[in-house]
Amino acid sequence: MTTLLVSQGNFESHVTPRGHPEAADRIRAVEEALSRPRFAPLLRRQAPAGDLGLAELVHGSRYLDGLRTARPAEGISQIDADTFIASGSLDAAATALGAALAALDAVLMGEVDNAFCAIRPPGHHAEIDTPMGFCLVNTVAVAAREAQRKYGAERVAIVDFDVHHGNGTQDIFKDDPTVFYASSHQMPLYPGTGAASEIGVGNIVNAPLDPETDGSAMRDAYQNVILPQLAAFGPDLLLLSAGFDAEYRDPLAQLNWVADDFGWLTGQLMDFAARQCGNRIISLLEGGYSRNGLAAGVAAHVAMLQNGAVGRLDS
Repeated sequence: MTTLLVSQGNFESHVTPRGHPEAADRIRAVEEALSRPRFAPLLRRQAPAGDLGLAELVHGSRYLDGLRTARPAEGISQIDADTFIASGSLDAAATALGAALAALDAVLMGEVDNAFCAIRPPGHHAEIDTPMGFCLVNTVAVAAREAQRKYGAERVAIVDFDVHHGNGTQDIFKDDPTVFYASSHQMPLYPGTGAASEIGVGNIVNAPLDPETDGSAMRDAYQNVILPQLAAFGPDLLLLSAGFDAEYRDPLAQLNWVADDFGWLTGQLMDFAARQCGNRIISLLEGGYSRNGLAAGVAAHVAMLQNGAVGRLDS
């Protein structure tokens, strides 16, 4: 199993106010976790700048103009109560997109089996016409569309295990039967979407989880709800919105997952990808706001991507 790690050299260019949970230190925590000897076999690359014009594959025609207008020449501007844009934020967003596209090329050209992209800002809350929830560009959605446009993928699946529902990704694909979106998330919690009744055109699967539940509730949701419907969809490629804020130490949510839960879930998704889509998995970092929790979750996730069945946890 060959795993690509794509890092983002300019992650600090997206500046947020002091004390904001989505801070550059998140990526430093990830880098520190993945510098340990167990991760030496990773194939490592720096992300190139991506073409932000590709955002128009999923966002409205005036969306980028709105971001450029909101971007200050210096310092930081506020888009909504939680979302900020700095002078260098679009450069960071372009490099985050470049990471996803580099991973897409490596996986779909057969160079590697799977990839993890350590990037910020996150993207899954960005809707067709509205940036929100710390997110500027919906990177995973652009990657899905580019897989279809560039590589002819007929059916792309996105599985989102961030503790917050990916309202943006659902908004973009809710009417498109060629893209499957499944989310496990705490409910009630920001952004308030993601009820099980939200099914799009049969391509949306939401598995809300009650506050204070642990990994056992998550395992039930995947085994009984998400994985069977993912199998019925039969994708060519599996993309992951990999949030680690369901970890028990996260300050923005009340789920109680531990590192082994992220490892178990990754293993289940790998088993599926091995059966259905030639191991092709691309994982993009979304949330995770406890430095220690983020590091532990990422380490468990990437170790499973890297090692496959070695050390696989029982279900």
